[in-house]
Formats: sequence, C-alpha cells, structure tokens
Amino acid sequence: MTAAIEQIMRTAPVIPVLVVEDVAHAEPIARALVAGGLTVLEVTLRTAAALDVIVAMKRVPGAIVGAGTVLNPSDLAAAIAVGAEFVVSPGITAPLGKAAVASGIPFLPGIANAGDIMRGMDLGLSHFKFFPAETSGGRPALKALAGPFGAARFCPTGGITAQSAPDWLALDPVLCVGGSWLVGKGAPDLAAIEAAARAAASARSAGPAA
Repeated sequence: MTAAIEQIMRTAPVIPVLVVEDVAHAEPIARALVAGGLTVLEVTLRTAAALDVIVAMKRVPGAIVGAGTVLNPSDLAAAIAVGAEFVVSPGITAPLGKAAVASGIPFLPGIANAGDIMRGMDLGLSHFKFFPAETSGGRPALKALAGPFGAARFCPTGGITAQSAPDWLALDPVLCVGGSWLVGKGAPDLAAIEAAARAAASARSAGPAA
C-alpha cells in the first residue's frame, strides 16, 4: 500500500482536485488533463454525480482515477465499489484509517499537525496530504512538521496555485501537490484545461520562484 501510493504520488507533480457536477463533463475533462500530462485525477465526493464521474473518467486511457473527500468507511466502500484506484481524505480517523488499510487501496489521509502524522504512522502509513496547506502555516509549517518524521512524504493541498506550486514541489518531502485551479466550474473549457495541465506537468522542473 505504501509503495503503491508513493508510485501514484510520483506519477505527476500536480494532482487535479476535481469537483464535477455533470457526469457528461467527466470524460472530456479527464481527456484534456491526461493530454496535458496530468494522469492522476482526484474526483471529490462532494457532488451527487461523483461516483458516476469516477466510472466515466476511468474510461480514459492513461487516467489513474481516485476518490477525494472520503470521510468514513461507507464513503471508502462506495469509492472502491466503482473502481477508484486510490482514496484521499481531508483528515484521519481511526475508523477510516483502519478500513482503508484493511482494504489495501492506496490511501492518502489528510494531516495538519504532528498528532495527525503520529496517528497515521500508528496505522503503518507514511504518505499524507497536508491540508489545508496554506492556512495551516504554509511551507514553513510543513518544513517544521517534516523534521521529526523523516520517513513521511506529503502532497500539500489547499490554497496552492499555479504560481506557488513550484515552491512547494521544491521541498524535499513533497512528492506532489493537489490543485483545484486546473478546472473551473460549469461547462469545461477543454483547451484551457489542457493548457493548464501542460503548465502544471512541468511545475517541478520550473523550480521555485526567486
């Protein structure tokens, strides 16, 4: 499980965090993101269409589709039932953590402090989503948190932008970032999504801002 989530996190520097209301938009959005070089897609379970969106996006060649905003074991079971390839949660609880570990699915739980990381490590986890990244102290906070937990690796999410992503990616324990800037609400502008994905896919090589 740890190796699997690390492999997913290393696949692309930015994981699009997607809130998709209309399942008809799902496949075109996924095709545009994959064409731009972002193949790991997080579909948040914040809409009634989310589970159907996961199914639709999985039809796109090259897409690795997971479920985000997984809050409890029933969300986890629903995501697994529709074929989610990984799950992401905004926080970590014992019931969800134990159920995710038992299921064997690659799992990226949210953490915001040292206690969260310790609870995750007690479950055998070492890869975490730092959330909400900017309002939890930003890069200085993550650097301080990473100090005592040398084996931990992170995907900061929350308030990260196309401009700040390279700065986050320059931190050693950061394998990728989550971003909601790639896809706007409503009918998707597929050319704009592909262009944003292409820029994001090169975010690590862009280096931090001076």
